[in-house]
Amino acid sequence: MEFLKLVRRRSFLSEVLYIGLNIAFAVALAVTMQTTESIPLAIGLVLVSKWRVLAVRTRYWFANIQANLVDLIVSLSVVAIMYATVMANITEGKQLILLGLITALYVGWLLLLKPRSKRAYVVAQAAVALFAGTGVLFSISYGWPVSLVVIVMWVIGYATARHVLGAYDETLLLPLSLMWAIVLSEIGWVAYHWTIGYRLPVVSSLFVPQIAIIVLCVGFVAYKSYDSFFHHQKIRMNDIILPLLFTVSIIAVLLAFFNGLGTAI
Repeated sequence: MEFLKLVRRRSFLSEVLYIGLNIAFAVALAVTMQTTESIPLAIGLVLVSKWRVLAVRTRYWFANIQANLVDLIVSLSVVAIMYATVMANITEGKQLILLGLITALYVGWLLLLKPRSKRAYVVAQAAVALFAGTGVLFSISYGWPVSLVVIVMWVIGYATARHVLGAYDETLLLPLSLMWAIVLSEIGWVAYHWTIGYRLPVVSSLFVPQIAIIVLCVGFVAYKSYDSFFHHQKIRMNDIILPLLFTVSIIAVLLAFFNGLGTAI
């Protein structure tokens, strides 16, 4: 009985320590960005937080890096968003409120969404990485060569597809992930030449790129199509008709009505 109490106590303390360290990391990231305005330092903190990825034998490094790509994409996106907030032309009070909100959302990612292994949560993790990664990429890449943008989009596509397919124990995980990566890189190449961004109402210097919304919708249709095929050995129209109509409607509205409200970035 004493042994069981000791195990429970250690488990509770480990859980408290885990929560505390994750909150402290998110807060440290925000404080570092506000006080130093240094992206390399913030990225360094993110990479140091991933020390367990390489704390294994060398032959496991590549597998661990692939498994942590989605979290890395989200974390680096948070760094970029924090930097944009710090550099935005707003009052210090608004800046602190926004940094606090971003930090709270990141803590939610670290503690509530990222640790979950249920399929629905895994899909949500990939969706967050897809939207955040694409949004940040097209917010900062206006001066980059197109080849670099295409490569980053390829990585985002590969990471998110692999993350979702891994939850299905897919035997064709690699080729299907590569296929989605190619699709996303092609979309990125097209979007590079004309990107529309929508200003956020609170911080007018921050944009939500149109392509991030479009890619998320296309990814949703791709996921529902795969899920239907996985369960029924064919893509049933009943399973994808609503997601397809929703996606087509969103893209049509964005392209036909909201282009005039956006700003080329």
